[in-house]
Amino acid sequence: MAVNAAGSVEIRSALVRLRRSTGLPVAFGGLIEAGHRRMRISELSGTATDSLSRLAVTAGNGLGGKAVALARPCAVTDYSASRQITHEYDAAVAMEGLCSVVAVPVVVRRRVRGVLYGALRTAQPLGDRTLTAAVDAARDVEQALVVRDAARGLLEETARPQTVPSDRGATREQVREAHAALRALAPRIGDPALRAELLAACGLLTDGPRRGDVQLAPRELDVLACVASGATNAATAERLGLRAETVKGYLRSAMRKLGTHTRGETVAAARRAGLLP
Repeated sequence: MAVNAAGSVEIRSALVRLRRSTGLPVAFGGLIEAGHRRMRISELSGTATDSLSRLAVTAGNGLGGKAVALARPCAVTDYSASRQITHEYDAAVAMEGLCSVVAVPVVVRRRVRGVLYGALRTAQPLGDRTLTAAVDAARDVEQALVVRDAARGLLEETARPQTVPSDRGATREQVREAHAALRALAPRIGDPALRAELLAACGLLTDGPRRGDVQLAPRELDVLACVASGATNAATAERLGLRAETVKGYLRSAMRKLGTHTRGETVAAARRAGLLP
């Protein structure tokens, strides 16, 4: 799945959550086009017409363009009559019958990557609860895009031809850190194709199973990968979004399967089995 297509999936999911949490009848949004200061509305939820579909919104123009230019949420109570925005898109907005509208930018590393809108068909103020929910929905998209960016970066790094290392020990540690990072990212990826691609990259960093009698569950491998990179149980729990006791449980299970008694022995056994780099 292309990056923009994957991002559109996140936008679509966020719009559904936004409508559910606020009761707003209409929500829509899209991503900034690569190489442009222009956002194209690609996802619609609750709309009655296609007037907003594929609409290109330039930075600074209209409500969404203002949100892009300022990199902060913007709202109007009566779109067509507002003096706070320009009116290039009045026809499309009027055809959909929208009045009160909020636009929240999706900002990743100080760069606007998209915009989420929520709207009413009546001219009434949008309360703090609605504005907060819209911002929360945008934050969810931001976090998902950060994970995807990190995953893509790691995949590209593992695929890049490597020069002969001057310090093989240091390079091996870098491989182990990359493996742990990939395993930690994989469960947070909603797109099955990208998740499978990540796990395949993890396999490239190991020697592959050397015998068929050791099978660890995915979460057991996730925990061991973090432990192998030097992370404590607490750090492992934070990285994987688990409780510390859950991490200990996965470790104990891995120890039983590998016939080991300590963290170090378990990591070493997993490496001998080709399960870790």
